[in-house]
Amino acid sequence: MTTDRELHDHLIGQQGSRADLNTPVLVLDVDALDRNIQRMAALTMHHGVALRPHAKTHKSVDIARRQQAAGAVGVCCAKIGEAEVLADGGVTGILITSPVAAPAAIERLAKLAATAEGLMAVVDHPGVAERLQTVLAVAEARLDVIIDIDPGIARTGVASAEAAVALAKTIAASPNLEYRGVQFYCGSQQHIESYAERRAAIVERTAYLQEVIAALTEAGFAPAIITGSGTGTHRIDLDLGVFTELQAGSYVFMDKQYLDCDIADAAEPPFEVSLSVDARVVSANHSGLVTIDAGYKSLSTDGGVAVVQRGAPETAFFAFMGDEHAALIAPDIGNELAPGDPVSLTVPHCDPTVNLYDFYHIVAGDTLVDIWPVGARGRAR
Repeated sequence: MTTDRELHDHLIGQQGSRADLNTPVLVLDVDALDRNIQRMAALTMHHGVALRPHAKTHKSVDIARRQQAAGAVGVCCAKIGEAEVLADGGVTGILITSPVAAPAAIERLAKLAATAEGLMAVVDHPGVAERLQTVLAVAEARLDVIIDIDPGIARTGVASAEAAVALAKTIAASPNLEYRGVQFYCGSQQHIESYAERRAAIVERTAYLQEVIAALTEAGFAPAIITGSGTGTHRIDLDLGVFTELQAGSYVFMDKQYLDCDIADAAEPPFEVSLSVDARVVSANHSGLVTIDAGYKSLSTDGGVAVVQRGAPETAFFAFMGDEHAALIAPDIGNELAPGDPVSLTVPHCDPTVNLYDFYHIVAGDTLVDIWPVGARGRAR
């Protein structure tokens, strides 16, 4: 099997070599990436809030290192498999944001806790906290834990202030666990397109979070860390001033889902598109349609459809045509483009799209300058 490195290493440093990449290919503009990283770092620093960006977006040791170099206190990982990869790559301050409950996973978590600097994990059930304590004691390891609070979607998290206090008491009675604070991630609010409607939803949910914090504080468990937020609500959450750290992740790339949202209250968006999938026309036998080589296997399908970034009319409509192909539909496009012509696409949803690729192809302008592995790709357990 020919790998991306074998296909493309010889193109690194060659002027204009992006045009010679085998497609479909995941392309990352390093200058735009670094600007996005610096902007979020500066914004959180200005508000006196820590940044622990979510690495489930990029799954990359290289990008996590850039975020930490810019001031991030660590990164978030959705699963322990992601955390293992990033910790092996020297990334510190990792927070695992999904509960680790399966016996085999708890064993892995205890092993990681013994070696990973600054590791934290969320818990949302006393029984899981007790299991963690048992395994950690055998491993002679300690673990900092964060209480996950359900923001109302019933996915994970304690369901009430009373449940949060009960869990805090269980943690306090567990000598190998250290209570550090709470997590509150309003995922369903991130993509409300209207800024005013999104703000109203977050204000209401934040009031509930404050009730839980008050109950914990009254019981003697005031949280030192209050972590959450995302790219869609980062500005609102900074204004409200409850979080001590933000978990925003997609800001490094920006995808169609976030481009469809007013994330800056009608102001110029603070972040720019850095990620794309480059494809090529493979058939152009109809005047109003061309076929490209990027289908379901190359782009996520949960966030709508891709949009043309360059190489074809920006108004061209994208339509999936199966596993390997998609159509770009526009008047006379079949006469304007020919087989082999390159097209760059802004992805619908960055996280699952990245998970389809083994490597980022790093470009500066139109020149390939490096190739980075998507190291935590597929690490869903």
